[in-house]
Amino acid sequence: MVGLKPSEMPPTTAVKFLGAGTAACFADLLTFPLDTAKVRLQIQGENQVAQSVQYRGVLGTILTMVRTEGPRSLYNGLVAGLQRQMSFASIRIGLYDSVKQFYTPKGSDHASITTRILAGCTTGAMAVTCAQPTDVVKVRFQANMHIGNYSGTMDAYRTIARKEGVRGLWKGTFPNITRNAIVNCAEMVTYDIIKEKLLDSHLLTDNFPCHFVSAFGAGFCATVVASPVDVVKTRYMKAFPGQYRSPLDCMLKMVAREGPSAFYKG
Repeated sequence: MVGLKPSEMPPTTAVKFLGAGTAACFADLLTFPLDTAKVRLQIQGENQVAQSVQYRGVLGTILTMVRTEGPRSLYNGLVAGLQRQMSFASIRIGLYDSVKQFYTPKGSDHASITTRILAGCTTGAMAVTCAQPTDVVKVRFQANMHIGNYSGTMDAYRTIARKEGVRGLWKGTFPNITRNAIVNCAEMVTYDIIKEKLLDSHLLTDNFPCHFVSAFGAGFCATVVASPVDVVKTRYMKAFPGQYRSPLDCMLKMVAREGPSAFYKG
């Protein structure tokens, strides 16, 4: 099979750490408008009285934002988004193999499904704990909240800490950890399984096409499974103080007002 020949020397943890963060930043630059559209769709319907603009579909949301707010609105929160990727992806992806090896019993040829799930949940929780403030600021900029009150990304961190306390920067940590535990279980584990099956059946070699097919399948599974928690996480993180008592309260109010289909907005 034609492809890039993998190096015989496995990359170090530091290389994986830096490579994962850098790759995630490049991906974020390309997909950020889609992420912004997703956030706008996820929060739509939360306050129907105050909301003057209605979004329809991903493409319709992007076009509406460009028409009403200008092209730059698609990249609101980009700086915080890149900060998030550099800290979040570096830990979640860069440390996954090392944590998986740590949990794998000595003498085992392959890590079990349980080991992979445990490793994915561990790196996901570590990543969220470190990167949560960047996620809060990113979502608030994307949702077009309080943008006039912030002179920039760093000012947003300071303003949130001053007005809502330091805990405000870690708002929504629990639903975010839950979301990322689900994503890691569905994404990292599925990626490993798909890749192993492709290699064992000799359909592909360990090269870029194999990684791409594995990642595509893993991303699809993760999105379907994690969407409900992702919607709750987005709404709770961008909510003003007192709007929701807890993530559970946010979920119950969302279902009561908009129905179960709200879980798959965006």
